[in-house]
Amino acid sequence: MQNNKINSTTIIGIRKSNQIVIAGDGQASLGNTIMKSTVKKIRRLGVDESVIAGFAGSTADAFALLERLELKLEQHTNQLKRACVELAKDWRTDKYLRRLEAMMIVADKKISLLLSGTGDVIEPDDGILGIGSGGPYAISAAKALINDTNLSAEEIAIKSLNIAADICVYTNHNIVLEKIEV
Repeated sequence: MQNNKINSTTIIGIRKSNQIVIAGDGQASLGNTIMKSTVKKIRRLGVDESVIAGFAGSTADAFALLERLELKLEQHTNQLKRACVELAKDWRTDKYLRRLEAMMIVADKKISLLLSGTGDVIEPDDGILGIGSGGPYAISAAKALINDTNLSAEEIAIKSLNIAADICVYTNHNIVLEKIEV
């Protein structure tokens, strides 16, 4: 029996020194079939595009959440954490939003956060966040690289995603990356 579940992807967020990076692969799979290999799952948000976001899960659901986050960012200018907490509250309590199956990593110059439909708004201790099927592989690789190398956040993100793509069948080597220089 074929599994028609859309499998995630791999999204990694790295905050190191003067760089904040969110990067993701380009694969979209339906069951055991690759449907597309060049999906762009990384976006810039906000009026001034000062927020970067990456998503894993259902694309339509993620777009609905990204639109809602943009509205929250308009209401709470330059307050990414507050906008995310408000979105998470809506996501948990709204009947329609509760059914959305996606996760997001968002970042600006001040903070990086992981958002989930269970109400999680998590800031990492070490500047590393990962979501999607290959997220644990990319996180492990990033943790090994972040303190023991002189690599930049961008280089760590790329290496981590490539390692995840070598291991996870739902992750490929078509990397899209957005960064913020502080």
